[in-house]
Amino acid sequence: MSTPAIVWIVIGLVTTLAVFAMLIALIRHFMLLGRTLSRFREEVTPIAEEITAGGDRASTRMSNLQVPPGGSRGA
Repeated sequence: MSTPAIVWIVIGLVTTLAVFAMLIALIRHFMLLGRTLSRFREEVTPIAEEITAGGDRASTRMSNLQVPPGGSRGA
């Protein structure tokens, strides 16, 4: 084999190894992101439910305060 062919083979192998290393790192980052999103969801869900329940209570109170048709606002 000629020297340029050996150089190209070495460059190809090194590049292939680098691509595989980057692919492995990318997969690890996706797994970490998945775990982080799962933990975030676990921590935020109770707070979001509490906010939704508070909004429902406020909506119910506001509907109870509405003036009936033909009624007067002043007491």
